[in-house]
Amino acid sequence: MKIGIDISPVIYESGVSWYTWHLVKNLLKIDKKNEYLLFGGSLRRTSDLIEKIQKFEGNFRISFFPIPPTLADFLWNRLHLLNIESVVGGLDVLHSSDWSQPPSNAFKVTTVHDLSAITYPELTDVKVVENTKRRLKWVLKEVDRIIVPSYSTKKDLQNFGADDQKIRVIPEASNITGPAKNQKVVEFKKKYGIKRDYILSVGVSSRKNTRRILEACRKISKEHDLGSVMIGEKWLDIDSDENVIFTGHITNEELQAAYTGAKVLVYASICEGFGIPILEAYACRCPVVTSNASSMPEVAGDAAILVDPFNSDSIAEGIKKAMQNKKVLVKKGIVRSQKFSWEETARATLRVYEES
Repeated sequence: MKIGIDISPVIYESGVSWYTWHLVKNLLKIDKKNEYLLFGGSLRRTSDLIEKIQKFEGNFRISFFPIPPTLADFLWNRLHLLNIESVVGGLDVLHSSDWSQPPSNAFKVTTVHDLSAITYPELTDVKVVENTKRRLKWVLKEVDRIIVPSYSTKKDLQNFGADDQKIRVIPEASNITGPAKNQKVVEFKKKYGIKRDYILSVGVSSRKNTRRILEACRKISKEHDLGSVMIGEKWLDIDSDENVIFTGHITNEELQAAYTGAKVLVYASICEGFGIPILEAYACRCPVVTSNASSMPEVAGDAAILVDPFNSDSIAEGIKKAMQNKKVLVKKGIVRSQKFSWEETARATLRVYEES
């Protein structure tokens, strides 16, 4: 088969870009039978990216064309013009690693990472909500298979009218495989002015439940000498001070150090498609407090403390329990994290391609 995969997201540093990177790398590793065309459209500098991908082993070629993402979105997702085969040649399978879907005559696969924009529209910009609704309508009509990372996201899709026969649940995996070295933790703390033990939170937004998480952390800090480190930009009227530090964007290496140095990760989001930070924290020997809602219990298993994300007292109590039971949670977390791998994600995805 000739399998086309849109790798445009890899250029941008995001959860979708990591998914695309690991999926492609592992597909090429395990599949020596099929031919892969890795394509994308961007005006950004792509030479470094292409150089990295060319080091992968496997049967593939790369095709990047100079088209701005806004134009590609307009042509593909609004007008549904410019058949992808006219740009890259014939395909048997087309996989959009995010759910931007160019018209194609091939067997069409797309990955829907989450539907938070329309399951909780009050937490999302109006334009994003409308864009998600429009794209989902087209995906439900045109796509042959929809990959989702959790049964929670599958249920969300079904609630919006998706055909159950089209949906395939394929879990994702951690981008981090073990704790950082102590020197890296020291360097991370020094760079961001972290002088106390800290509670870690990854992601800053209404959907990430930042305000309630900080309320819970303040309650804990009254009893324990702990600060809060938030991975993300300053948000709303909350500024960095001696108790709360917003790091802004950090590298994956720094994130690994952040998990390793934390007393506990609090990942009490309102809604997630999967929840990779849970697995990343497990890999770094960091106990986890996460939501008892959405996809997070699926990912966490029995290795985290589950809390009510709408109740800051519940989150605070969860933090206490996590610190009190650190050894047990860390041990369970290591075992749990080993149940997920990008290679297995790739194998399951290949089985979807073979359904064509």
